[in-house]
Amino acid sequence: EYLVAAKHELQLDLELAFFEVLLDESTVRLAEGFDAVCVFVNDKVTAQVIGELAKSRVKAIALRCAGFNNVDLEAAERRGISVVRVPAYSPHAVAEHAVGLMLALNRHIPQAWSKTRSANFSLAGQMGFDMVGKRVGIVGTGHIGTIAAEILRRGFKCDVVAYDVARNPKIADPEPQGLGIPYVSLDELFATSDIVSLHAPLLPSTHHMINEGTIAKMKPGMMIINTSRGALIHTQALIDGLKSKKVGSAGLDVYCKEGPFMFQDKSEVGIDDDTFARLMTFPNVIITAHQAFFTREAIEEISRTTLRNVDGVLRGLGPPKQGSLDTIVRPLQNSKL
Repeated sequence: EYLVAAKHELQLDLELAFFEVLLDESTVRLAEGFDAVCVFVNDKVTAQVIGELAKSRVKAIALRCAGFNNVDLEAAERRGISVVRVPAYSPHAVAEHAVGLMLALNRHIPQAWSKTRSANFSLAGQMGFDMVGKRVGIVGTGHIGTIAAEILRRGFKCDVVAYDVARNPKIADPEPQGLGIPYVSLDELFATSDIVSLHAPLLPSTHHMINEGTIAKMKPGMMIINTSRGALIHTQALIDGLKSKKVGSAGLDVYCKEGPFMFQDKSEVGIDDDTFARLMTFPNVIITAHQAFFTREAIEEISRTTLRNVDGVLRGLGPPKQGSLDTIVRPLQNSKL
């Protein structure tokens, strides 16, 4: 619906076809006869898939998202296939969802809703804490992390600290130009934060950055929020942390093995991933369906940028920038955070 509307709005000469299956080795032949494929976070664009796309003379792989960890960029470059993405759609949407998860966990909103629906107005189990003055550690200070930091710093008067290998002046510069938020080491952030919110990309250096060792450094009863990529967290380590009460609560919009579940209705067949099923049994865990990005404004921007990217590649002009941001994706030269 939104892609079709964007095509007409931009007056692009593109023919669109839609398939409900994910792109992987078993479905890649559906791309035969097309100049481009348009994929999302759970499509598996492996070297094998890219090889088949090259045989079909596909010229572009268009991601409807900012992340690109599910695409073998080296294989695409070798095959001469352009990989394009949407570097910023609505960073406000994801940042706001992260803060929403914090509030829902802190004030036990799901439990309150469930209880009052049954005419139970007891306050037992509903105690929360004031957000003001609480230390929130922001890991990753790109667009989304910076907006989350601003909401928490200026809106809730939290004591916000940040970690990133690249310092963002919007974070570190004194107010009013910046937020006046200090950068600290990752160890200090983990050890001192009441809430840790992850906004980092999934890279070799960030894979399982939340693990048994890092959880051991954290404050007892702290809260973890992840609206970025599931594999930033070692799920069994998180479960163990929840069981020991080292982790007081967790709000997750992503899961490391979410492919078979997210964007699917499994209500009649259940969950066959024992780790995921165990995680969902905790009353102090909220899992949402990879929906942090899902606002009207974000989907409209994703649709416009995706089609502009494809049109630019197919016309030989290259994908246009989205504002000041490059939309072309090349193999990473530096994978540190």
